[in-house]
Amino acid sequence: MKRLRLATRGSALALAQSRSVAASLEAMHAGLSVELCILRSEGDQRADVALSQAGGQGLFTRVLQDALLKGEADCAVHSLKDLPSASPDGLALAAVSAREDWRDAWLSPGSADPWCLPEGVLVGTGSPRRRAQLLARRPGLRFAELRGNIDTRLQKIDAGEVAGAVLALAGLRRLGLQGAVRHAFSEDEMLPAPGQGFIGIETRADGEARALCRSYNAPWAEAEALCERAFLARLESGCMAPVGALARTAGGRMTLKAFVGLDPARPLRLEDSAPAAGPAEAEALGRALADRALAGGA
Repeated sequence: MKRLRLATRGSALALAQSRSVAASLEAMHAGLSVELCILRSEGDQRADVALSQAGGQGLFTRVLQDALLKGEADCAVHSLKDLPSASPDGLALAAVSAREDWRDAWLSPGSADPWCLPEGVLVGTGSPRRRAQLLARRPGLRFAELRGNIDTRLQKIDAGEVAGAVLALAGLRRLGLQGAVRHAFSEDEMLPAPGQGFIGIETRADGEARALCRSYNAPWAEAEALCERAFLARLESGCMAPVGALARTAGGRMTLKAFVGLDPARPLRLEDSAPAAGPAEAEALGRALADRALAGGA
């Protein structure tokens, strides 16, 4: 294969991620040319509507997946946290990047400490996961959804439309905007969305493109990502559920920490670990912790 058609959204972050993947693949495979196919997702087209009202899972990924299924592209690059945990028939997750910073970040023109905000102030986030974790420690906050690309959201924060907002640190770092961060949440303060910080490459389930893109895969990162995604899949929930998960590998073991905040007054926090042996064992750890969450009322 001499030419690879890579489907991507057209936002600054999506293009930065896709160009990085394209450059890596071209460096790994002599003579390969990667062509970006820029598509506009449903989520991009409906930027004036709250995500919870715009259709749920797949808002930012369906158009890319359709291009793969129709043969209009050979691979697609996703922020892995946006990719539903189950792939459509005929598609497969071919590769997972090394993880960028997984943390969520607080941005504000005023307070550098989100935990010292007065009751009733307006915080910018449309994420039920972030809202639930903020409310679990700081009841009384109010929330507003900030849609649009990262630059647009930063402008709204600077204009004082909200007291501050929570964004993924990975995206800010990939765009060189980490200087705007006032506070990065620790794992004890806020667990990330499953897959946050990873880039995923999706291809058709068979064919040359999948084997070619597999060279980009980071095996331990893939195992951690699959662990988090297995937890989410077992709960049969998606990106609009108040669910956080973080898998990390150290000392020959993988540890998974999770949060389920259906009731902010009584959130579930769980943790388990297992020998770090590979993707199958990582997925088993994710499912086992999800079973505990379900037994606990998730």
